[in-house]
Amino acid sequence: MLTLVEENYIKALLYLTSKDRTMKLQEGVGTNDLAVNLQVKPSTVNEMLKRLNEKDLVNYEKYKKVTLTELGETLALKVIRKHRLWETFLHDKLEFDWDEVHEVAEQLEHIRSEKLIEKIDKFLDYPKYDPHGDPIPDSQGVLPKRESTRLSQVEKNQNYVVLAVSDTTKEFLKYMEDLEIAIGTELLVMEKIAYDGSLKINKKGTLLTLSQKVADNILVG
Repeated sequence: MLTLVEENYIKALLYLTSKDRTMKLQEGVGTNDLAVNLQVKPSTVNEMLKRLNEKDLVNYEKYKKVTLTELGETLALKVIRKHRLWETFLHDKLEFDWDEVHEVAEQLEHIRSEKLIEKIDKFLDYPKYDPHGDPIPDSQGVLPKRESTRLSQVEKNQNYVVLAVSDTTKEFLKYMEDLEIAIGTELLVMEKIAYDGSLKINKKGTLLTLSQKVADNILVG
């Protein structure tokens, strides 16, 4: 059984070594990047990685990038499954806003009961995506797959549907709320400005201008 801190480490490693929040693994991560992500000292990270290495959860050698083992990845996906199911429960059933659910789910994800998680999954009718559009691993750790593209990279004069956001900070989600853009919102790209990469968007008759930074964080299909 892992401690709360150990679960946080392997979850952070999975996020940092994944591509576009899809959990498709890429190369390893440096200890300094992990320290920044977890807001701890690099020396603290090194000590924890030694422990995780002894438990066969990570591949760790000093001065080399860290990767998860197969066991580490499996356990990290379980934590992420719990986190995203709790976010969905809080949003869909308790009416938390999508910028509020992450912080609470961070606490709930460490509840041990597998039976509770399976009951919540069934109660929610086995959702495939959380309120931010992130895929929810099933009980076997398998993630649903769908094609998506960053809004900044799409063709103009076409309609798209918002599938997910890659920035889940409170500030970004609040900004999306102010623009009334959410999962499922339909957007028509009217024009792409070559000078700064910004986009002119038609959202149900409302004209908006989105910066390239914002468009980079909206995934559409």
